[in-house]
Formats: sequence, structure tokens, C-alpha cells
Amino acid sequence: MIRTILIEDERMIAEEFKAILKRASVDADLVGSFTTVKDSIDWLSLNEAPDLIFSDVQLPDGLSFEIFARVNVKCPVVFITGYDQFMMSAFEHNGIDYLLKPVDEGDLVKAMSKYRSFEKHFNSDHSFLDGFGQKTKSRLIVKKGIENIALRTGDIVIIYTEEKLVFAIDKDGKKYIVDKKLAELELELDQNSFFRANRQYIVNIGFIKSYKTYERVKLQVDLSMPHLNHHIVVSQEMAPSFKKWISEL
Repeated sequence: MIRTILIEDERMIAEEFKAILKRASVDADLVGSFTTVKDSIDWLSLNEAPDLIFSDVQLPDGLSFEIFARVNVKCPVVFITGYDQFMMSAFEHNGIDYLLKPVDEGDLVKAMSKYRSFEKHFNSDHSFLDGFGQKTKSRLIVKKGIENIALRTGDIVIIYTEEKLVFAIDKDGKKYIVDKKLAELELELDQNSFFRANRQYIVNIGFIKSYKTYERVKLQVDLSMPHLNHHIVVSQEMAPSFKKWISEL
């Protein structure tokens, strides 16, 4: 059986989802259902981790991303929400799928199929990201004019998008084109060194001088290379994860 939990604050939606899950996956065993960030954290802190989590994003006491920032969740998550604006953050918190409300049974079947295809990467000792898409790349192929250059990732200060292109800036202030999307680069870069601050920026911890509160709920990152003149703000949903990331390294 696949042990699952559901994090959803709307009772009718939760009941409907439970019924759909029974039809979509006969081997799914729902072992818990929670409505708040606090209750979810309490349960995950005291109980054996489930095999799979289904989670709404917006809960009465905050965003569910806070749960995964505060508890070392090692299992994959299928996020469920009425809004698509949180999609990027979902995949930064062990997300393997993102379902929009009202949940379609066919989409849930596909999500369960995706879980089973990745299941060999999950076990009690390793997280989903430990087994799938490890971030161990030490060099990145970038372009400067007609040249293709193997740039050491440790020399990269920031990677960012601008006008549908992706750029990297190195420690000497040189700018390169990267022929990949930020989402792809997240899977290739060392997660201990690089952090996805928002939809536009990935930043290297080696070049972070400090950070401070910005607009009360966000964080502004100051680089050790201020002449780069890039205004990097960690989004509200990623701020707790950023604090945890930078304090534990």
C-alpha cells in the first residue's frame, strides 16, 4: 500500500478528493488528513513519514511551503491548489506534480502513475531529491559570442532570466548565455551552494554578503559584488526555506 496524507482546509474539497483517490488508486491508503500548517508540522514531526503527500498551498495559517521548510520531509508531494502562481515553488519542495482544483480524476491517475515511475528512487533513508536529479554539476557550458565555455559553477555569482534568455555572471563580472531553463539548472546545480530566490534568480551562497527583511514578508539579498547592480528579492513563499538553507550551511 502507498501511505498518503492529505493537507486541505476546505472540508467539501477534502471529502471529494478522498473519494476520487479511492477510485484513482486502490493501493493508496490515506493515513491522515490535516487542515493547517501547524497540525501538519506536528503530525510529520511525531510520526513515520508517509510515502506520498497531497497538499493544498494556501492554508488558514499560511502557505504549506512552510511545512516543508520546517520539517525534513523526505517523501514526494503532489500539490493541489486553485491557483497556478505557486507552481515554481511547488517543484522546489519535493513536488512531483501540481494539480489545479477542482481535481480531475484523470489528472490524479496520471499523478499516481508518475509517483510509481519514480518510486524506486524513494526509500526511508533518502529523499526524493537524493535519488532523483542529484545536484552535483561542477561545470556549466555557457556561451560567449561564438565560444562554448566550460564555466566552473563555483565561479558563478548569479543565474537569471531576462527577456526569455538565461544568463550567468561569474566572479569577474563577465556575462554569459546559458542554453537551459532555470528549472533545469536547479536539478543540475549543488543545492548546498545555489538557491532559487524567485522566478528570475538563482544565487550562489559563496557570493552572498548579507540579507535583510524587505516589504515585511520578503528578503533582500545583498551580494559581495554590489557593482553587478542586481536587485535580488527572495519571494514570500521561499523566505523560510532561504533562512533555513543559509543558516545550516
